[in-house]
Amino acid sequence: MTNEEAALCLAELGNTHRLSIFRYLVKAGHDGASVGEVQRQLDIPGSTLSHHLSRMANAGLIRQVKRSRVITCLPNFELLEELTGFLREECCMGHEVGSETTGAQS
Repeated sequence: MTNEEAALCLAELGNTHRLSIFRYLVKAGHDGASVGEVQRQLDIPGSTLSHHLSRMANAGLIRQVKRSRVITCLPNFELLEELTGFLREECCMGHEVGSETTGAQS
């Protein structure tokens, strides 16, 4: 994952409605949730929800599957794992405990 890809995902999740939607879909699991269910549970107006879902789909955070007249939203768990891995991959590397770069003062 590149910095640009991570920044796009994080920017989309930086909106409170989109973060709530994504967390709800993650909670729903691999079966996802219908647009109507998301709207009812999170009390987001239809046109607003459509806008947020479109942005999240364009960033790859979710995908939408149409089954008959029902649109089901599915979280992209692979991208979520990739994003969290990207954020953790250099954790605690490059700084020695007690070095001057940690901000500790004597």
